[in-house]
Amino acid sequence: MFMEMAENNTKSSLGTIAMGVRLPLIRENDDIVTIIYNSIINSSIESGFEVNDNDIIAITESLVARAFGNYVTVDDIADDVTHKFGINSVIGVYCPIFSRNRFSLILKGIARAAREVVLFFPNNGIDEVGNEVLNPYTNIDIESYYRQLVEDENCLCQISYVNTKCPDLGDGLDGLIVSTIHTRQNDYEYLIKKVHGGVKIYKLDDICSVKLHENWGYNKEFGVLGSNKAGKELLKLFPKMADCESVCKDVQRCFKDLRNVDVHVMVYGDGAFKDPVSGIWEFADPVVSPYFTDELNGTPNEVKIKYLLDSEANFSDADVLDEIKREVNGDASNTTRMGTTPRHYPDLIGSLSDLISGSGDKGTPVVWIKNYFKKYCD
Repeated sequence: MFMEMAENNTKSSLGTIAMGVRLPLIRENDDIVTIIYNSIINSSIESGFEVNDNDIIAITESLVARAFGNYVTVDDIADDVTHKFGINSVIGVYCPIFSRNRFSLILKGIARAAREVVLFFPNNGIDEVGNEVLNPYTNIDIESYYRQLVEDENCLCQISYVNTKCPDLGDGLDGLIVSTIHTRQNDYEYLIKKVHGGVKIYKLDDICSVKLHENWGYNKEFGVLGSNKAGKELLKLFPKMADCESVCKDVQRCFKDLRNVDVHVMVYGDGAFKDPVSGIWEFADPVVSPYFTDELNGTPNEVKIKYLLDSEANFSDADVLDEIKREVNGDASNTTRMGTTPRHYPDLIGSLSDLISGSGDKGTPVVWIKNYFKKYCD
């Protein structure tokens, strides 16, 4: 038989709330700061939740990149590759991601500039984030797909499977593009010692990293890393950090000036999580968050409530609350924090936001998060 519980304050009983916010379709030169502000206010009216201090507003990176028009063409990539390696070069491409969206147009640009492309795949047939060369979900054979893409540019193509821990790249290369994402710097430093003299080496974050002419998209921090296919000959680059900073600070200032609330703002890309079924690490962007306001810098201070309840039989509710308060003040023991991995706030919040917003047709490129910093003792 069910018993009716005493009426409680509904808002005080709520923990973290993350809501996808629907926006109008964003195009180049749109005033996204005003659009984001108005959309969240509309969501506040619709949902009944007020915008409060310490709320978090997370903005997907594609929104910023599109509004600022940060695109490059395949010809732009080809021009920069030619600028770096010269005409009719033999260019090695070391361990690219197996993705039509993420890498096909980059490879097309490289092939358009080269006489021959040598693709170096990991010898286990699995790329850095867990994609298989023969994708079991799409039935796309990346080896055949990439080879055809290169040859369609009237460029010769070789494919070699190498031991990534001790790669033998052979002779005959004029240049090498290190195409890994999260291991790129270590790979670059290792490979530069392995290749023979005269071979020029660059990373993907060096390609289209400077502005070569007026209509040239670029990203000085990440180059073509984190780019997405935006058309048959067009890529949307990862947003520039300066653009992300201006949007975050302007959104924050807008809420302070118009609502007198202090919100935290970040731009997020891929969340840093791994799918347990496919084995794919859903993290093809160079970072989870290219920019976040200062208040989001840090890691959580947490205790394990379940550990306290399971291990301390005599702990009362008041004891648990006291222990949480001690953690807030930095006085809790390491034992009570057992197993709480000290992940960076932007990585945690970015992963949450990526799951909420999705990457398809939800139409919610902004995520509004409440009570994220609220603890059981609050």
